[in-house]
Amino acid sequence: MRTLILFALVGLGAQLVDGSLGMAYGVTSTTLLLAVGASPAAASATVHLAEIGTTLVSGASHWRFGNVDWKVVAKIGIPGGVGAFAGATFLASLDTSVAAPLMSAILLVLGLYVLIRFTFRGLNKQNLGKPMRKRFLGPLGLVAGFVDATGGGGWGPVGTPAILASGRMEPRKVIGSIDTSEFIVALAASLGFLFSLGSQGIDATWVAGLLIGGVIAAPIAAWLVRHVPPRLLGSAVGGIIVFTNTRSLFNAFEVADAVRWPVYAVIVLGWVAAVVHSWRVYRADTEAESVEAAAKLEQERRDALVAELSRDDDAVTAGRPQAPRD
Repeated sequence: MRTLILFALVGLGAQLVDGSLGMAYGVTSTTLLLAVGASPAAASATVHLAEIGTTLVSGASHWRFGNVDWKVVAKIGIPGGVGAFAGATFLASLDTSVAAPLMSAILLVLGLYVLIRFTFRGLNKQNLGKPMRKRFLGPLGLVAGFVDATGGGGWGPVGTPAILASGRMEPRKVIGSIDTSEFIVALAASLGFLFSLGSQGIDATWVAGLLIGGVIAAPIAAWLVRHVPPRLLGSAVGGIIVFTNTRSLFNAFEVADAVRWPVYAVIVLGWVAAVVHSWRVYRADTEAESVEAAAKLEQERRDALVAELSRDDDAVTAGRPQAPRD
C-alpha cells in the first residue's frame, strides 16, 4: 500500500506538470523508476501503460475546456504511434548495460531542453492562427514518438516546443492537442513493449499508482493550463530532471566523487538561478500586462467620454432655432 501511495503521488505530480506544460510526465516518471532500479525497457513500458489511462482522461479534460485541435491530433498522433512502436521494439532489443546509460542521456538532454526552453525563450506570436501543415507534423510525430519510447518520455519535450516555436497555435491548444495525441503514442508504445517483452519486469502496483495519480491530476491540470506560469514550472521541473539523470550517468560510469560533487554544485546553482530568473521575468511580464491593461482601460474611458460629449454637442446643435433666410 505504501508503494501504491508513493507512485500515485508521483503520477499526480507528473501529470500536473504535463497537463500544464504539455510535457514531462514520462520524463519525470521514468527518471523515478530508473532511480529505484527498474530496467530501462520495463520503466518505459510501465510509464506508457499508465499513460494509456492518464492521456485518455487528460485528452477528455482538455477537450472539455476547449484546448484541443483535432486536425493537429490526427496529423501528429498517427505518425507518433508508428515511431513509438518502433522505439519500443528497439529499446527492448538493447542490453541493459547499454540501454540504461542511453536512456539517462536522452532524459538528461530533454531535461536541459525543458530547463533552457522555459527559462530563456518566449512565445513567437507572428503566425498565430495559421494552419499547421501535415508535412511538418508528420515527421515531427514520427521522431517524437521514437524518442518517447526509447527515452521513457519525450513526446511533449520534442513536440510541444516545436509547435510553439511555429507560432501558429495558442499555447493552451498546443498543450491540449499534444496531451490528447499522446494517447495514440502511449497505446502504440505499450503494444510494442508487450510484443517484445511480454510482462517481464512490469510491476502492476507501479502502473496502478502512476495511473491513479495521473487520472486524479488530469482534470486539474487541464484547468491550470490557463493559470499556472509555465516559465516558472518548466524551470523547476527541468532542473530536477537534469540533476537526477546526471547522477544516474555518474553512477553508471562510476565517476569519482572529486568530479561529481563540483558538477552537482554547478547544476544546483544553475537550477536555482534559472528558477529565480523565471520568477523575475514572470513578475515583470505580469506588471507590464497590468500597466498595459490599465492604459487600455483609461483610453477606452476617454474615448467613451469624447463620444458622449460629441453626442451632447449634436443634441444642442439640433435644438437651436434656424436663422431666417433673406
